[in-house]
Amino acid sequence: MKLDRTGIAVFVLVGLLLLASCSLKENKSVSGGEGKREEAPTELHVFALQEPGIELGTNDFTRYLEQKFNVHFNWEFISPDGAREKRQISLAGGDYPDAYFLTAYIDQFSQSDLLKYGKQGVIMPLNELIAKYAPNVKAAMTEHSDLKALSTAPDGNIYGLPAYSECFHCSYPNKMWVNDKWLAKLGLDVPTTTEEFKEMLEAFNSSDPNGNGLADEVPLSGSTEDFGVRIIPYLMNGFIYHDDRHYLMLTDGKVETVADKPRWKEGLAYIRSLYKEGLIDPGAFIQNAEALKRIGDNDGAPMLGVAAGMHPAIFAGERMNDYVPIPPLVGPYASYATYQGGGMQPGAKFVITNRASKEAQRKLIEIVNYMYTPEGQTTSQNGLEGIGWRKPQAGEQALGAGVKPLFTSLILINEAESTNSGWSGMAHLYMPREYRDSWVAGSDMYTPDGYERRLYEATMLYEGHEPSDIFPIWTLWLDPTEADEAGILHTNLTNYIEQSTLRFITGDWDLDKDWNGYVAGLHDMRIQRYVEIMQRAYDLYKK
Repeated sequence: MKLDRTGIAVFVLVGLLLLASCSLKENKSVSGGEGKREEAPTELHVFALQEPGIELGTNDFTRYLEQKFNVHFNWEFISPDGAREKRQISLAGGDYPDAYFLTAYIDQFSQSDLLKYGKQGVIMPLNELIAKYAPNVKAAMTEHSDLKALSTAPDGNIYGLPAYSECFHCSYPNKMWVNDKWLAKLGLDVPTTTEEFKEMLEAFNSSDPNGNGLADEVPLSGSTEDFGVRIIPYLMNGFIYHDDRHYLMLTDGKVETVADKPRWKEGLAYIRSLYKEGLIDPGAFIQNAEALKRIGDNDGAPMLGVAAGMHPAIFAGERMNDYVPIPPLVGPYASYATYQGGGMQPGAKFVITNRASKEAQRKLIEIVNYMYTPEGQTTSQNGLEGIGWRKPQAGEQALGAGVKPLFTSLILINEAESTNSGWSGMAHLYMPREYRDSWVAGSDMYTPDGYERRLYEATMLYEGHEPSDIFPIWTLWLDPTEADEAGILHTNLTNYIEQSTLRFITGDWDLDKDWNGYVAGLHDMRIQRYVEIMQRAYDLYKK
């Protein structure tokens, strides 16, 4: 959709006329005295991560807030490239702003950051500001205990607010999708077990399902980046629970690692068998998301049979309607699905620093409080009504079953480029599931406005397949005295586990001969110490 310049022009003109009218009223001369003066806007110096297609200085929502709250934003914005480094430099150099608004999907303050800068007094606790000026934020934390847990540090302070988005399809990111045209051509059903999955890949590899007479099919591929594109978690979940990147599980309240268990070894043997027969694209373990998409959206006959991904647009592009979800596979021991807490990440995307004046602090928290309303969240994310969203029309249905539709996105329906009307991902502060479910979604899942419904229904195949007792890594706060140690241990252990996993799958290591040495390496790298720290954090969370 082209930018609706007429709509924006009318909005700006009306706004200017209203401001002029107000100005005339405010500055009328009064008998025996000087004319009244308007109160000067509060200056807000804000560091923000500016997404492509958005110009925060001229953005509709920026101007809307400036008028609504009588503020003026002085932006210090950066692009996603090197965002974390630039933010860290601003803090380390002491040249930091009143507040930070960040995009959680690209960069945000980690829990360690919050504790570090909170202890130094650089980041201000928000508790009193919320209590005095942010009733919507306070009510949200009362209603959603996980939001309160995400936001509240071990010392009881709220140093920042996270991106609270109960995204249903993001909750189960590690999905697998299959080309159903290939299934139909070969007379196959969507597989339900690990063995049926292997048989399907074998058929894709040997039966020329794309019909071009060449052995150019890629039975299974994935990537090392983006959401849910790693193939190992999905495949391993038929043997033992794979949380994707932490390698932890709970057994009767006891934290354990999965990476040294016999069932992990059997899962590796299964994946090794797929790789050995040429059923897994070797690039799945090294390529980025763009390389995966070049396979799925190539010119000519389709090449990709099965791919891992949170949703098919990640890897299939124009061919995404050819793919259907494969439910969690039933393996020898389990049929798990990786669950990641609604897609929420620990840490914070909004903080206020000690540079902010009392007035600036109040204005900032009042702005966030407005963004915690359905209207505020919608306008901040999509932009002004009539440009980024509209009220539902008769017959339109909400995404959630039995939910009253409240908002229709004009951006999604028209496949629009950015209108520079909203803040997009920078605005994702408070989107509980009931809010997300109130958006209109098209009834045809294979049209652009029905895509969210397609993902919703696909995710229902995975819902309930997570363990009944799951380690909630996304809501845990570590003891500040152990946070740095845990971070180093996690990085080292994750690298070791993933490198070793790849060596076992490719045959560089032998599962029979080299398994014991691998397990000994885990213990040498102090995996028990890491588990001990996580156990303490979990026990504190349970209290």
